[in-house]
Amino acid sequence: MDWVALSLSIKLGLVTVALLLPVGLVAGRWLAYTAFAGKGWVEAALALPLVLPPTVVGYYLLVGVGGATPIGQFWKAAFGHNLVFSFEGLVVASVIVNLPFAIQPMQRAFEAIAPEIREAAAVSGLSPLQVLLRIDIPLAWQGILMGLVLTFAHTLGEFGVVLMVGGSISGETKTISIAIYDRVQAFDTQSAGIMAAALLAMSLVTLGLIYRLSSHVGRRHG
Repeated sequence: MDWVALSLSIKLGLVTVALLLPVGLVAGRWLAYTAFAGKGWVEAALALPLVLPPTVVGYYLLVGVGGATPIGQFWKAAFGHNLVFSFEGLVVASVIVNLPFAIQPMQRAFEAIAPEIREAAAVSGLSPLQVLLRIDIPLAWQGILMGLVLTFAHTLGEFGVVLMVGGSISGETKTISIAIYDRVQAFDTQSAGIMAAALLAMSLVTLGLIYRLSSHVGRRHG
């Protein structure tokens, strides 16, 4: 077992979840409650990582934030190293490819809240922030939690974008999925099998717990 790679994957997942929580809340709530021209195109753009090959997303990230780009040059001048092939680059890539996993469940959860509830809250004098904290989040928490869990689970297993943007630098960009690939390439099927089984178990337990929690709450409020 490559514990360094596993710990890096977990760290990447936690950082991605922390960054996408506010993004998912703002974007999901905005899309749920706002009607505007071109909304379908915005939703389609946010969902692109679901259908694009990871190598395509990775390629455009390399083109957009590589060392020769303005963003890449600014990053190197500010922090002394390239954004690509670094942990920070992995975070940027992970946030982008996980946008639909975080936003879509939250959007659907906000859409399921009856408009009358929010209207009554507004009539009662609650500010928009109070409506969010006292009404929206408590009623949509299952969708919010589902989005965060899916984001974390998907980050653990992400391969194509991670390989394109980060490569395989031990302790820096070599995640558990890359470690599995490297072991297979070295014909070390035993190590690859152990790590693959560990990743499978973690993903299954994570998703199993959230589905069990959701069904339990559903029965309790049914």
